[in-house]
Amino acid sequence: MPWKLTPLLLFLAWMAYQCSAQPRTDLLNVCMDAKHHKVKPGPEDKLHDQCIPWKKNACCSAKVSQELHRDTSSLYNFNWEHCGKMKPACKRHFIQDNCLYECSPNLGPWIQEVNQSWRKERFLNVPLCKEDCQIWWEDCRTSYTCKADWHKGWNWTSGSNKCPTGTTCGTFEFYFPTPAALCEGLWSNSYKLSNYSRGSGRCIQMWFDPAQGNPNEEVARFYALAMSAGAMPQGIRPLLLCLALILPLWLHE
Repeated sequence: MPWKLTPLLLFLAWMAYQCSAQPRTDLLNVCMDAKHHKVKPGPEDKLHDQCIPWKKNACCSAKVSQELHRDTSSLYNFNWEHCGKMKPACKRHFIQDNCLYECSPNLGPWIQEVNQSWRKERFLNVPLCKEDCQIWWEDCRTSYTCKADWHKGWNWTSGSNKCPTGTTCGTFEFYFPTPAALCEGLWSNSYKLSNYSRGSGRCIQMWFDPAQGNPNEEVARFYALAMSAGAMPQGIRPLLLCLALILPLWLHE
């Protein structure tokens, strides 16, 4: 009786659509569980300078945004100029990187749990638009550093980060010979160099014009949807099992 299968097939098609076509809402508009992040994102009218793009919906406070612009902020006592004066064009990228980290509510698809004293979550392999990474590298290649991974290995005995024993200061280009080496290696794979460009809806932008809206919202929805689709077989497996059990009874009615 093929006609009896019609309602079942329609139901299965509807369930597959519901499982695959809706992004995971737990990945959207969220803040990380970290040292200076707000619990939930919201408007912050007084965000400072390079953090202003997030003022309509931010995970950072105005005070945090001000500290992010200091050479050695009180947030982490991290000194970008550990090998001498950093060029202003280079420094702007690090400020923007920190604003994205502290303020963005659009990094949910890449948030991972960590067991660290100063945070319980971090983001990993965020697809950074290729222009953002390329320009960052170009503007910093002649500034100086002494390490290729800034997440760990510093000498903190003075209260702020100093180059560890045995390292020497060299150009960024020496420690990061390619844009990918910089963006992916700097913070232990927080970012991943994307093949996509700004405006594609497939990569996260560090820089954007708030008057045009936040393009990273669309990017987060895309990847949240992809993750929902990837989880679909596990999500509908119990449903399919139940249907397999009742199908013989249905056909013999």
